[in-house]
Parts: sequence; structure tokens; C-alpha cells
Amino acid sequence: MLGRAARAVGTRSPLPILQGVLCEVAGGTLHVTGTDTEVTIRTRLEVEVLEEGKTVIPAKLAAEAVRKLPVGAVAMHAEAGEVEITGNGPRFRLREYSVDDFPQLDVGADGPATEIDGDVLTTALAQVGVAASADEARPTLTGVLFEEEAEGLRLVATDSYRLAVKDLEGVGSPGTALVPYRALREIARSIADAKIGLRFGERDATFTSDRGSMTARVIESTFPNYRQLLPEAYPNRLVVERAALLDAIGRASLVAEDHIPVRLNLHEGGVELTVTRQEVGEETEHIEGEYAGEEMTIAFNTRYLTDGVAAVSTDDVVLQTIDPLKPGLLSGSAGMDFRYLLMPVRL
Repeated sequence: MLGRAARAVGTRSPLPILQGVLCEVAGGTLHVTGTDTEVTIRTRLEVEVLEEGKTVIPAKLAAEAVRKLPVGAVAMHAEAGEVEITGNGPRFRLREYSVDDFPQLDVGADGPATEIDGDVLTTALAQVGVAASADEARPTLTGVLFEEEAEGLRLVATDSYRLAVKDLEGVGSPGTALVPYRALREIARSIADAKIGLRFGERDATFTSDRGSMTARVIESTFPNYRQLLPEAYPNRLVVERAALLDAIGRASLVAEDHIPVRLNLHEGGVELTVTRQEVGEETEHIEGEYAGEEMTIAFNTRYLTDGVAAVSTDDVVLQTIDPLKPGLLSGSAGMDFRYLLMPVRL
């Protein structure tokens, strides 16, 4: 649990106190809190309490120390500016940080929580998260938009080159919020459980489970109008086996680099993939499939295409296109609950 809370601790914070986790023992429970003031993770564990109190200890060091102790019970004792951690022989003495210096944190959004199956949420976040930007200079694009739809909850992310949309039918919505994806990744790593509660406030989004909670400051900006990017119909449609397409793109990427696209020649009977790199050579292969529409060649960034195909959860993947200059749409063969719109590379 120390390791899970420590995931919220910043590695480059100028404030030494933010390199620590707050440990609070009360009522038979150990609560551990880690934060970088933007993302806060709280975990808890039922323990045998000899004396209640709280302390702040070095996050990464304490987590690694406990992880490397022999299997068995672990004891922690704080006194005179030090925290002693022992377990079946080894003993660590770590310097305490001042509890008074630890930031006073909001408890996060309050009110009733919208409950969702943990696996459903973490899978959906992984699907749309591939399209979120990592460029902190464009903070709006680093988040995942949560919004209410008539049928349930919708998650959306875009980095301006691709757009991912996931609809969770029948799932209630706690409102609308734009949450940093770097924080959302920690749900699967830190608090994921059978059920997860969602609460959105004006400044914070809070996700809770029986394992703890994660609170993130929301991005206070307007998300792009993504709906206008989704055409109502596509004249060309390819259906191929997902695993075969992933393998083929993987082989093509051996020749390609980030700036070299993979070309897809769509025709009756399937698709031909080609990658040409002048100083190295080329790779070409054909994948059988069902294609309806005009024969055409469209090219995509190899990594972006891989991300989209991998995010599809069905055995077959559907690629729909309009022409070589307009975005292509990837989805599963079982429905449109997940859509991945990808800008083509001009040839």
C-alpha cells in the first residue's frame, strides 16, 4: 500500500515534503497519502495498532524497504524524528519529515458517487487513453473527457492526430469533467477493485474503491468539439482479423520509422500493406478480409495505427474510410461503442 500511495509523489518537486507520504494510524486502520498537489492517492489497511499517531516518511525509500523485507509481518514505529521499519530480522531507520509541512489537502469531490464496474472503467480508460496527448504545453489535450450521453457515460480523448471515443451504455454519469490521463492511469495501478465510485466537483474528480481513493485536479478548459469530426456514414468498409492486422503492422514497423507511414491498399478480398524506406528497403503483405467500396490507397502513421487496432476489443476490426485525405475510423465488428478516428498521412 505504501507503493500505491507513493505513485502520486512527484519525483522532481522542489518541496522536500512532497517526496514523502503521510501515514496516519487511527481506529485500527493505517491510512497512507501521497500527493504532488495535482494528484492525490490515499490507501488504507487494517492493522494492529499499539499507538495512534501520524508521520511523514520518504515515499520511494519506504515503499522499497517494505517490499524487500522477508515475507511476514511488518512493524513501523515513529519516535524522536525517525521511523523504524522492521520485519523478520532486517531493520530500517528512516528520517521523518515534519507532519506540519505536509500540505492540507481537500478531501475531493463530495456527494453521492456513481458506481461502475472496476474492470469496465479501467478497460475503457486504456482504450481512449492511447489518444491522449503527453504534451504538457497543450494541457486540454492531455485529459480524458467524461460526459453524459442519453445511453450512459462517454469517455473521449484526442491529441489532434487521433480521436478515441468509448461509450459505456447503462452506466450513470456523475457529470462532465476533463481529467488528466496521467492521473487516470493510476486507477488501474493503485485503487482498482470490483467497484469504483466516481464523483466530480468544480475543481476535482475523485475515484474511490475499497482499496482507497484517487483525487485529481480537473483541467479547467474547453474540450475540442469532437462531434463535428465524426461523419454519419462512410462509403468504404474493410473487415479483417484483428490479430492478423496487428501482426502485419508489427512486421511493417520493422522497416518503417515514426515519419514513414504504412500504406493500405484497400480492394476486393482484403488489404495490402506496404512500407518503403529508401535507405533500407520495403515490406509488403496481403491480409484477407471483406471489403466493400472503391479501391483506394490510404496511409497512416504506423504507431498510431497500431494503437488504434490494439485498442479494439473484438476478434475482427473494421476500418471505414471516405477517401485518402479524410480520417479513417476504426471500430470493433460487434458495434460502435468504441471508435478510433485517425488522420491519414498525405502521400
